[in-house]
Amino acid sequence: MTVGYEIVCRLKPYIQPFERNLALKELEALTGAVPTPETAVDLSTDSLVYRVMTTQSPTYLADRLTYWEQLYPDGNPFTRQLTRQVKREATANLVRNGITPEQLQAMLPFQQEVPLPNRRNLRYGPHGIHEYRGKFFPQLVRSLLNIARVGPTSLILDPMCGSGTTPIEAVLLGCQAIGLDLNPLSVLMSRAKYASLTIHPDELIKAYQSLKVELFQAAAPSTHLPWLESLSPQDQDYLSHWFAPQVLAALDPVAIHIKNVKHPACRLLFQVALSNILRRVSWQKDDDLRVRKEIQSDREIDVMAEFLSELNRSVKTILALLYENQEFPVGQATIIEGNARQADQLLADQRGRIDAIITSPPYATALPYLDTDRLSLCYLGLLSRPQHRQRDYQMIGNREITERQRQLNWQEYQQRRTELPAEITRVIDLIDTLNRQAEVGFRRRNLPALLARYFLDMRQVFQTFLRLLKPGAPAYVVVGNNHTIAGGQRVEIETDKLLVQLVSQ
Repeated sequence: MTVGYEIVCRLKPYIQPFERNLALKELEALTGAVPTPETAVDLSTDSLVYRVMTTQSPTYLADRLTYWEQLYPDGNPFTRQLTRQVKREATANLVRNGITPEQLQAMLPFQQEVPLPNRRNLRYGPHGIHEYRGKFFPQLVRSLLNIARVGPTSLILDPMCGSGTTPIEAVLLGCQAIGLDLNPLSVLMSRAKYASLTIHPDELIKAYQSLKVELFQAAAPSTHLPWLESLSPQDQDYLSHWFAPQVLAALDPVAIHIKNVKHPACRLLFQVALSNILRRVSWQKDDDLRVRKEIQSDREIDVMAEFLSELNRSVKTILALLYENQEFPVGQATIIEGNARQADQLLADQRGRIDAIITSPPYATALPYLDTDRLSLCYLGLLSRPQHRQRDYQMIGNREITERQRQLNWQEYQQRRTELPAEITRVIDLIDTLNRQAEVGFRRRNLPALLARYFLDMRQVFQTFLRLLKPGAPAYVVVGNNHTIAGGQRVEIETDKLLVQLVSQ
């Protein structure tokens, strides 16, 4: 006999309109029923509360839902259940200066008192380590996984995984995940974030405390820098132009001691903590997307203090989630360095086996992803500086090309323009025509060729989707729109609509 449940669900009060739409869709997908607004004044306002009839248990829904804060089985306010998602987000509120790992362990998992977030929280658990430009919202990924109705045996792919948001949310839901990215730092971050979910808290605390002791006991910085000297001469020279000599001397023992950490997952996490301070302690302007140097001779930089602060915050952020999540198994993730345009070749054994693709590709010419990470790529030995330009050119959405590359891209577009929908070629040709009629700088002159290449690249990516997905399986592509000024005229680049046209074709 099938058991039915009548459940009242309360939305998070601070979500955006698009998130409310996703919330209703995920609730309907998981329950198989259309939620109806609830007007019971003893619970909340009717705009936040919905009632649903379902055969799914309240516990199942509390474990799965994303944008919902509380559930009331039978509509009874005394049977309240908080969602697992809101508890995970609440762990970030505990990670503050002064709290110890022992205190975190005593407070988690949450029992009665939960410091519910009063605003959107995107930086809980692994999502809270390392800055990343253009980071995907983890709640968006989780809601799409729910809408796709995936389960523990499902295989999820993100072929442009960036900082690893999709693989992390997939494994937190118990799924299996594959992430792909051309940026070696993205690969490192994604691997570190996943690996951090597999560490036993006691092992992480032990490795963390051991590293701190070793760094405090380390000899004073010297002229012998074994880590720096292990890098290529080109990288050593490049780094010397972006870091003060005393900063490189102070970074060296940190890098060496991290290298010697025995636990692989802890070592990855500590490497990412080091990566996240490199820009701060360098001569690069910290708040600028472009590569600009700002030497401040009177600025004192305490590298050890910066690193230990970052390490402390990262470790406690992970510990808090591990303690809260200890009764919920995570899935397995594989992170691969590779080109999304070749995903079907790199994952040939997964053709026709992917249950869902969730990805947020780079926006056309919007962010210099690889250049933003160049200090970490060089210092951590992930990608030598002489290789950056070639790798950058391979990146989808790249905006840095030479005049020769611009000409080759434009020539290829002219030869292949029939492969693109008329809506796309119309925008590209309009921007090119307007720019030719005016004196413009190199970036605007490059834009038509870059857009042409972007859409041709995305066409190839979408073709790999068809080969990798199971028949009827969904793919979710999250993009942002852009605009440019061409010949003094504003031209909208509606990437979302244009990619829909590309897929439809």
